[in-house]
Order: sequence, then C-alpha cells, then structure tokens
Amino acid sequence: MKYFLLMMMLGVTMISWSQRSVTGKVTDEQNIPLPGANVVEMGTSNGTTTDFDGNFTITVQDLDAVLEISYIGYRSTEVSLNGQTSISVQLTEDATQLEDVVVVGYGVQKKSDITGSIASVKSENFNQGVVANPGQLLQGKLAGVNVTNVSGEPGANQNIIIRGVGSLRSGTTPLFVIDGFVINNSDTGVANNPLNFINPQDIESIDVLKDASATAIYGARAANGVIVITTKKGKAGKTEMNLNVSTAFATIANPMNVFSASEFRNQVPAVGGTLFDGGANTDWQDELTRTGISKNINLSMSGGTADKFSYFVSTGLDDQQGTLNNSSLKRYSGRVNLTQKALDGKFNVDFNLTASRTLNERPDTEGNIVDMLQLNPTLPPFTNGEPTFFIERLNPLERNRIYLDEANSNRILANIMPSFEIVKGLTYKTNLGIDYISTNRDVQFLPYQLLEGFENGTLDTRTTVNSNTLVENTLTYVLNTGNHGLTLLAGHSYQEFLYEQKRFEMEGFANNGIEPRYQDQISTEIFPTSQTGTAYKDEIQSFFGRVNYTYADKYLLTATMRADGSSRFGADNKYGYFPSFALGWNIANESFMENSTVFNTLKLRASWGRTGNQDGIPSKVSLASFIDSKADNDTYPINGTETTLDDYPFGTVPVRTAFPGLKWEVTTQTNVGLDFALFQNRITGSLDYFSKVASDVVLFANRVDPIQPTEKIWTNIEELEIQNNGLELALDYRGDFSSDFTYNIGGNISYTDNKVVNSPFAVLTSGAAQGAGQTGATINGYINDEPIGAFYMKEFIGIGDDGLNQFRDVVPDGQSLDNDRIVAGSALPDLIYAFYLKMNYKNFDLGLNFNGVSGNKIYNHTAMSLFNKGQLSRNLNTTPFAAEFPSESLSNSNEVSTRYLENGSFLRLNNATLGYTLRPSEIGLGDLVNTLRFTVTGQNLFVITDYSGFDPEINTGNTIDGIQTFGIDRYTYPAPRTLLIGLNVSF
Repeated sequence: MKYFLLMMMLGVTMISWSQRSVTGKVTDEQNIPLPGANVVEMGTSNGTTTDFDGNFTITVQDLDAVLEISYIGYRSTEVSLNGQTSISVQLTEDATQLEDVVVVGYGVQKKSDITGSIASVKSENFNQGVVANPGQLLQGKLAGVNVTNVSGEPGANQNIIIRGVGSLRSGTTPLFVIDGFVINNSDTGVANNPLNFINPQDIESIDVLKDASATAIYGARAANGVIVITTKKGKAGKTEMNLNVSTAFATIANPMNVFSASEFRNQVPAVGGTLFDGGANTDWQDELTRTGISKNINLSMSGGTADKFSYFVSTGLDDQQGTLNNSSLKRYSGRVNLTQKALDGKFNVDFNLTASRTLNERPDTEGNIVDMLQLNPTLPPFTNGEPTFFIERLNPLERNRIYLDEANSNRILANIMPSFEIVKGLTYKTNLGIDYISTNRDVQFLPYQLLEGFENGTLDTRTTVNSNTLVENTLTYVLNTGNHGLTLLAGHSYQEFLYEQKRFEMEGFANNGIEPRYQDQISTEIFPTSQTGTAYKDEIQSFFGRVNYTYADKYLLTATMRADGSSRFGADNKYGYFPSFALGWNIANESFMENSTVFNTLKLRASWGRTGNQDGIPSKVSLASFIDSKADNDTYPINGTETTLDDYPFGTVPVRTAFPGLKWEVTTQTNVGLDFALFQNRITGSLDYFSKVASDVVLFANRVDPIQPTEKIWTNIEELEIQNNGLELALDYRGDFSSDFTYNIGGNISYTDNKVVNSPFAVLTSGAAQGAGQTGATINGYINDEPIGAFYMKEFIGIGDDGLNQFRDVVPDGQSLDNDRIVAGSALPDLIYAFYLKMNYKNFDLGLNFNGVSGNKIYNHTAMSLFNKGQLSRNLNTTPFAAEFPSESLSNSNEVSTRYLENGSFLRLNNATLGYTLRPSEIGLGDLVNTLRFTVTGQNLFVITDYSGFDPEINTGNTIDGIQTFGIDRYTYPAPRTLLIGLNVSF
C-alpha cells in the first residue's frame, strides 16, 4: 500500500512539474490595454481573463500549448507558446466591429448587415447604482428613447417613449421580449413596474428596435417599439463565480422651500390670518422622510465546454428602502440559463428560467406629501413620546402607524428552445414558454378610536393572477455562396393570456392589536363586504416571415411580413397585416473607398413599414355587454301587483354595444439613417431621420347619433392621425493621453415634432384638475394641430384691483370664459439629450452620465392645490409662491391657468461612478481571486432646472377614460439622491 501511495505522490509531482505558468499582456493596435479579454488554452476548458492593465497569468499543460485570445470587437488570435513563458499579444480591431451581433426578432444579425434602426447597450455600459428594473439601465443611453420616472418610489413605473407618443389610449409602453419570450404588460395587481421581477445584474444586453423594418416582425404589438432583453449565458472555456455586494443611502434630493416655523409665525399674521402657535419648530419634510438604506447581494456562476454545454446560474437579494416611511421594495430572484449541444452541434437546446418573489410596501403617498408641505410647522410631532393628537386631522406619524399597503408577487418566466439542423443551413426551432404571476395585495387601516372616520378599521384585499403561454415554431435557412448571403425565416406563433382579479372591501374590525388582514373577515349587516371581480382571456395567432439578402457585403435587403389574428379585434377584422421593407448600402466596402484614410464604416439605410397597436383595445370591447339594473328607467312593473321599487323586476340594460369593425391602430414609419466610423474607429456614430404616423386610432368616444342605446362606443377614429417626425444623432469618441490614460466621450440628441391632426374633437382631455372646487377642469389634452399633452387653459396676467385672478381676454367680450383658453405649451419635450465621459487611468476609472430635456412644460398641481394665500391664513403652510401678490384676496380661487404652468427643461447629472480595480496578486490573492473591484456611485447628484417642485422629471401616470396623462405633478413621490458603495469579486 505504501508503495502505491509513493507512486501516486510521484505522479502528482511529475504532473505539477509538467505544468508551467505563463504571463502575458493583451493590447489593441495603439498599445492600449484590453481588460477582460478571454485567454483560453486551446483544446481544454482552461482559461482566464486579463486584468485592468491587460495582464494575465495562466497555467498550461506544457510550453507547446496554443492560446486563443479574444475580445469583443476584435479579431481573435491564436498564439503558439513555443517554449515562451511571457508573451505580448496585440489584437486587431475588426472593421468597425462589424462582426458584433445584434439581437433582432427571432434571431441575430451582424451589425454590418442591419438595415433597420436598432440601438444597443451592453452590460458594461448600463447605468450603475440602485436599479430595480431594465428601464433604469437605459435612461439617457440611446437616441430617440426617452425614459421618464413616474415617481421616486422604489420600483416605480416608467414612461418609455420611443420616437414620440403615437396613441391615445395605450400609453407609451414598448413591447418587451426577454430571451425570445414576448411578455405581457398587463396589470400585475400593484401599481409598480411590471419588469421589477428581473434582476438587472442578470442582463447581458438590451437592444431597442425603433423603426418599422426592425419592429414589423412583431406585428400588432410593435407600434411603440420593441425592447429585446438578453440575459447572461455561460462562456465556453471560462468558468467563473461573481459576487456583487453593495449598500446605498438615499435621501430626498430637493426638499420644497416651504416656510420654516419662524417664517410661518411672521407670514400668517402678515396675510391677515390668526396664528395658531403650537410652540414647536418642526420640519415636517424631515419628520416624514428618512435616509433609505438599500442592500444588494448577487452571486452568479457560469462556465461551459467549447462544444457541448454552457450554464449561467445566479441568485440575488435586492432590498430597497424608499425615502418615505412605509416604502420599500424587496426582491428575491434566481436564474438558470442552460445550453446543451448534441449530434456535432446540429441539435441544440436552450433553457431559460427566472423565478422571483417581490415584496412591495407602499405609503399613503398623497397624504404624506400633503402633510409634509402643508402642516403647521409650529405643531410638535410628538407629545409625551406619542404622536401629537390633532383635532381636525390625523397626525401623519399616526397614519403611518395604522396604514399599510403591502403586496407580494411571485413570478416564474421559463422557456425552452430546442433547435435541429435538418440539412445544412436549414434549422427548425421551437419556443415553448410560460410566464406566471400571482399577486396578493392588502391595503388596510387599523382601527383608530380617537378620530371620526377611522374608528372601524378597513381592509381592501386583492388577488391577481396572470398567465402567459407561448408556442412558436420557426424555420430558418441560411445560404452563403460567393458574394451572395441569404437568410430566410418563416414562423408561426400562438400566445394565450389569462387574467383574473378578485377584490374584497371590508370595514368593522376589533381594536385588539391584530391587523385586520389577520382577523376574521366576516361580513355584517352594518358593514357588508363589497365583492368585485374580473377575468378575461386574450389570444394571438401569428404567421410571419423575413428575407435578409446581402451582396458582396455592400448591398443589403430586408423584407418582413406578419399577420396577427387577435381576439381583441372585431369580428370583421380578426387579422391584421404588417409589412416592412428596408435597403442598406455599405459604402465603405466599395472599391472607390478602399484607400480612404477617413472612413472605416459608412452605411446608408432606408426603410418603410407598418406596425400595429392592439394595446389600445381592451379585451372584449368589440362585443355587446348588458347588466341587470333597477335604477332610473331601467325597470317597470309587469305584474301590476308591485307596491315598491323593491318589487320591480330587474331590467336588462346595454352598457356596451357591439362594434364588429373594431381593428388595431396602425403606425406607418419611414426611416433614413447613416452609420459611420472615422479615423480608425475613434469616432463612431449614427444619424437618423424618421417619420411615424399613427392612424385608425382607438377611442371610447361619444356617438354622433344621440338616439342610441349607449352614450359612447369603442371605435376607430379614422380621420385622426398622430404624427411624429424627428432627427436622432449619436456620437462617440475614443481617445487616449497615454497607454495608462484612456477616455471615451459621447452622447446623443433627439428632436421630435409631435402633432395631432384631423381630430374631430375640440379637445380630448388627458389631464384634469382634482380636489375640492377643481375636479374635472381640463389641464391638457389632445387638440387638433397641436402636440399630445397640449396645455389648454386661461392665461394668467396678474391680480386685479379686486384682489382676484385676472386672465387675458382672448375673445374680447369683457368676460373670462372657457373660450378664452389658449394652448400654452406641451407636456412632451421636443428635445431630449444625454452625454457622458468615461476615463481610465491605471487601476482607476470614472464615468459621468448626464441627461436632460427641453421644450416641455409641467403643470404644478401641487402648488395649485396647496400654495395659496387663503391656505396660509388658515394656519396651513405654503411656499413664498402663495404670498407673491400682497394685494391678492384671501378668497381668490386657485383656478386652472398658466399661473401654475412652469418650464420643465432640465439637465441632470444622472450617474457618476468612481471605480478601482485591485490586482489580487498584489495582496497575495492571485491564486484565489480573478478580479477585485471597488466602486462608489452617485445617482441624481444635481439637476439644473427652473421647476419649483420636487423634481422636473415627473408624471402622475394617471388616465382619464383610458387616455394617458402627461406632465402633471400632483403630490408626487420625491426623487431621491443616492450614494452607493459596491464590491465585485470574481473567482
């Protein structure tokens, strides 16, 4: 036995002697180090990556090994060691990274072959910091893509507008495709972002399809653009573990300038009020906010063999606190991405699974914002250690104790995609997937005996279930012969969506220290339970095809067609047809450009196509619907024995009449673009012009004929069009001061001219006032020959001698009437822009990202509702805005007018990240750790704006009759300023 052990030890020793350590450095053509380059010993799974300075160390079996070095955007190189233990490798950049691929619908394409307008962001260029969903990764990154936060709440929804708003009802949300699975943007049971379930650290790249040539393959759901999200996969020959941990601290970025206690004591008497002095000096904004602490932990493992199998597995915890109390978002996530190959690569199976559990706690935002701005600053928040009792209103500290809005959502998204190469070049692929969401939400008030209206306690509980199943089959044929390249795609898709929601509202709970949601929820005669519910099923069946042809890598053609059959369409229009055509010319590949020292890439693109928008059509609205009713004239006596209304029979009343002609909205788009790279690819960019016209707009409109069973009907407004015309420019410059000091500077700018034309309506209200004496007054809407969200109101010109508002008499009749209203600007910016700077000096790197908008207005509904002289005289706090006119009467009304309309332009330092990459070998960890990186990130560090509210990048996200509201700030959750400290370790 001992001889056997001795031989084993000798064998191990001999093996260790035969293995040798090789060091090297990888640079580009300018001798600039390439961090993150892959170094693999060919024929094995042994591999490593270069550090920040392009250096690497790898242990090989012998010094006759061959190393393969690769880096995105550069030609891979094979290096024979030939006995060397130290090498230097210089990679050659390919022609403007033409071999980089972009994910398009149902496949990928080389950048050089793209004929449509597609913009991409890789993970290394994502926005850093506290990020809850993919939209935050994109903000300011792409020309023509405007990402606007609805509020500063953790996980809040966003408006993502690609090339302007093109619908009345369906909002702006683009279609999202995650690893080939088209997800549904329907209600998940809580008003936050439906993409919060995705761990942003699992995302490899995001491709935004903007023009019709790129989006038409998705047919009736692509009018708002398509965002394709690709998650991370394992890399052959590279086994790696990554641990990311971070802690962040968030505070209100821009508190409002309300009066302090000392100012308040002077201002109330000054405007004629009688001061109620509670003796305190309270900053209610400070009392009702906090430093939100967020924690993130993410662990991933990946790897694979060159020709058989690859994997990526991750798990993460994201725990975000909001700056308002009772505000948080906690997400537990897990992901498994697998790829298996067999039959010499002819049979492949891709499997993607993500599972998440999201816990969302939401405050009474409106109540908190009103209190933090309006409460008397001389009132003490606490008395004898308990929240001070206020006679006429609830102390907000007490409300935060008795109020709860909590939702938990479980979501699973999984798809499996087997593919088989039938003959050379011809591949069959199927995509089978399920997206399942289950959400439970409880909104409750604990019983509070001291104040009328709160003594009984309430509970509103909702259960929402969504499921989305997908079956797709495609055939792809690829032929490359001589100068000709041809790719043919044909496919069929069937998708089914099920939605169910049940809601119970209850009142009357014992004040026994047990939350209402955990008590017996039994209905009584005094407080009967209100029950409501809804359910629907939608189906889409589609047939689609695409042709891609290239000749000599110079001339490009793309043609697509999709036919979508949808259960949302009327009986007479079950199928919609969506074609597109595009041409491309790689001018730089022409013989007359061979000797050019300026252009490395010059490509001209042109496209035309149509896409649809079925999201403007709610389920079942093309069908007739009836209810039973005893109201008004809906019932009458039949038997003649009835003595009271209770004896009358129910009448059957139409609530919706059938419209079998209802069809999808159509968006027709033309695009002309130019892609370029100059001076050895140091300057790269693109320029696009687009024209985007939406027609057959869907609306729940009043009937022209008054003699009809219902007042309104779902219909297409055939004459009305929404036009968007614009220009987009993206530029990037890559330079260096030395081999140790490199930098990138770039940006993008987009101009969009938005207009509603041929509207048969004087105004379609999209934004209206709310509150006592204000409800229903139009603020903005859709007006003929004006942009969407045009503000339509009286023009404020000052305070008259009587102390009341004065408005411009547009129609000179000496009266202030509705016909004096004017269009006073739009909620949509006509210019959006962003620019960035990235610098690398040895082990340090710094990234700065700025973004901004121009040309839009914001209606400050908060100021209209709270900041007036009458409020101040009644011991309610305001800003100096309320005392702007000394002669203003205390009884002056806060009427909708340009008095509350402000400039919404801004420039923001959205993101700044300082990083340091430590060489593990310098601290004795070279054999254990590949990368050790520290980062400090600031978000929303400053904003330059004239807007007086919490933040100019804001929108309530409300709707009126399903028409989306833009540009109104009413008690909006304040935007935070965040500082994050992070650590990344890879093994």
